[in-house]
Amino acid sequence: MNEAIAVAAAYLLGSIPFAYLAGRMKGVDIRTVGSKNVGATNVFRTLGRGIGITVMALDIAKGLAAVLLAKGITDPHWDLAAAAAAILGHVFPVWLRFRGGKGVATAGGTILALTPLPALIVLVIWFVVIAATRYVSLGSILAAIAFPPLLIAFREPWAVLLFGTVAAAVVVWKHRANIQRLRAGNELRLELGRRPGPGAPPPT
Repeated sequence: MNEAIAVAAAYLLGSIPFAYLAGRMKGVDIRTVGSKNVGATNVFRTLGRGIGITVMALDIAKGLAAVLLAKGITDPHWDLAAAAAAILGHVFPVWLRFRGGKGVATAGGTILALTPLPALIVLVIWFVVIAATRYVSLGSILAAIAFPPLLIAFREPWAVLLFGTVAAAVVVWKHRANIQRLRAGNELRLELGRRPGPGAPPPT
């Protein structure tokens, strides 16, 4: 019973659409502005840095909370099921007709709870790539690709490696349109120096 509760709670936690809720608080449907993605990056671009960082922190926190809850009430390895459920909840939220974000921040929260040191290295990779290129998508893709080798290097259990590989594949798959835009040279960059209004076009 505890296992079912943990997995269901993890999915529902992951499904909380903080980006959508933040937009609604400002009178904006985040699904209709900027990149139209229900994620922290689009909130950052369209509603401002402060709200974007808050949404990212909340998305990380819900992934972290889902795993910690499972660790507290279930046997080993059910935390991995809860982590997967939280990510799926963010990507396919029941509240938004199963059309959610790309799962990067929520996945980050789950791996912080599961494998803290590899997760911190992934975070550094993500930050450095974004700082150097201002492409959030590229940072997310390269961080995801780096995660499974890091799990091998740190000799994490096979179950964690399997989860990390699948989670990384999901993140890369959700960025397939971004990969096409990166190759074409028209991917959106993250503009750190200005705050566009909700109706403004996204930066190029």
